[in-house]
Amino acid sequence: MRAIRGLWRWRRNPLCRPTDLAEAWVALAALLLILLAAPLVGSLVGDTAQDALQRSVRSQHEARHLVTATVIRKLDRSALDSDPETSSGRDLRTRVLADWTAPDGTPHQGPVRASLKDPQQGDTFRIWTDRQGRMVARPLDSATASTHAVLAGFGAALAAGGLIEGGRRLIVWRMVRRRYARWDQAWDKAGPDWGRTGTGS
Repeated sequence: MRAIRGLWRWRRNPLCRPTDLAEAWVALAALLLILLAAPLVGSLVGDTAQDALQRSVRSQHEARHLVTATVIRKLDRSALDSDPETSSGRDLRTRVLADWTAPDGTPHQGPVRASLKDPQQGDTFRIWTDRQGRMVARPLDSATASTHAVLAGFGAALAAGGLIEGGRRLIVWRMVRRRYARWDQAWDKAGPDWGRTGTGS
């Protein structure tokens, strides 16, 4: 809006320099790009992310299976803390030794984290595995994927707007530098005769 007011103010003003009008046009172009291009970029990125994430959701749900595991015995905390990638200081689940049958029918046994407060031998709980019975993370759900896609689109729109504004500022900065350089040249020409009588000043 400021750019439009600036263009209107400078349209027939005798004090208007060409650079003032150019700055106003650059500001107007940047405003239109932010209002039109940034949402378009955000929408395209969000749609692309949504398609990719929903494909990932479908493939994860096809490849991962929920199976029933049976507690053999409760384990000490140190029994599973050997892997720093999987251990967490705030993990409230109990560590147990359990066995389960993979979707392909093979039996498996190993240490797992169970969502049981006081696991006893023979208690059952559910875990996610691949087709061969190896434990895997819970598959991504559709709602979470959509949330990530919306955030990606919003971030892309903000980034596009920031790039456009950064480009506008860079262009204006260069225009101001050129203007100052021309002023310095004009001042250098007028400087030696400034204030002398009979020089037309």
